[in-house]
Amino acid sequence: MAPPSSLPRIGILGAGQLGRMLAEAASPWNLPLRMLDPTPQAPASSLCEDVVLGDFRDYDTVMAFGQDCDVLSIEIEQVNADALADLEAQGKQVHPKPSALKIIQDKGLQKQFYAEQGLPSSPFQLFDSPEALKASNPSLPAVQKTRTDGYDGRGVKILREPSDLENLLPGPCLLEDAVDVEKELAVIAARRPSGEVVCYDPVEMSFHPEANLVEFLLCPARISPELAAEAQALATRCIEAFDLCGLLAVELFLDREGKLLINEVAPRPHNSGHHSIEACICSQYEQMLRCLLDLPLGSSELLRPGVMMNLLGAEGHSGPAKVQGLEELMACPGAYLHLYGKAETRPFRKMGHVTLLDSDVENAVTRARALQPQIQIIT
Repeated sequence: MAPPSSLPRIGILGAGQLGRMLAEAASPWNLPLRMLDPTPQAPASSLCEDVVLGDFRDYDTVMAFGQDCDVLSIEIEQVNADALADLEAQGKQVHPKPSALKIIQDKGLQKQFYAEQGLPSSPFQLFDSPEALKASNPSLPAVQKTRTDGYDGRGVKILREPSDLENLLPGPCLLEDAVDVEKELAVIAARRPSGEVVCYDPVEMSFHPEANLVEFLLCPARISPELAAEAQALATRCIEAFDLCGLLAVELFLDREGKLLINEVAPRPHNSGHHSIEACICSQYEQMLRCLLDLPLGSSELLRPGVMMNLLGAEGHSGPAKVQGLEELMACPGAYLHLYGKAETRPFRKMGHVTLLDSDVENAVTRARALQPQIQIIT
């Protein structure tokens, strides 16, 4: 089905769960999307009629895909930015800008960018190899990150003891000073081509101790209104410094001295905004479409406090996915289930999420922790 003639044709690199939720947001507008993904039966394929099977890391594949699109965007960073730059040179609208995407794809360039722009982040060093890092005799504790391809908890190693230096991550990397973290926060900023910016309320993230993935997300974050406004202002500075249109998820550390530091960013819909589907007037996914179409941005107002709980594949389970605990979940007032349509589960794989709304965020946390062990993705 062709989109209305007044609207551009939107192409998305990636058709994973973020693409799936983006397609859900496009459906009420009768706005078809075109997606490129290397995985047969990718999560978005059941909702998007036009999913092209192909490698979004491959230059020629991305170039061919982009010819039939007016506007191009992403739902995953690991794409061929050179092809996007050449499509932009051909006159295609590309959001985020390929020049900014190339910086974000390399965590070392990201850190250098924050330093150059005067954006607060933890001190760091760059190394060509883990051997060079080890030879530098670094002060510990610290955090090693691979410069590229880190995703969903991968590519990060916490170094606490000298023995941790014996098994470093391979390849070019960066070493960050460990931050004495009080809370981990995130703010999603949205910016349209005309320059309008809207930020969502800061959320507070709680991580799984083994998988380094978000386990719970609390909105609003349990911080002062003044600190919330500071976090939103910092996210606004960040998206404007990158000159990005679309979404930018800005992950932040709040240290024990009350200082905000940028951890890293993602120029796409983000796990820290899933709650916005039910909890906010305009979801991050609708907001992204407004950005890509250069339409007035929607309200980011929070309607009700809540907790988002990631549904991860259970330990010891690999194979066809089954959901355990649906009856308990459906008996829970204010609980909203999202399954991503992934047929196969494996330990700690993101299989879905639950958003639990309440009149009070503390009540929502208590209810989510009681519900979590009852909802399992098993085989």
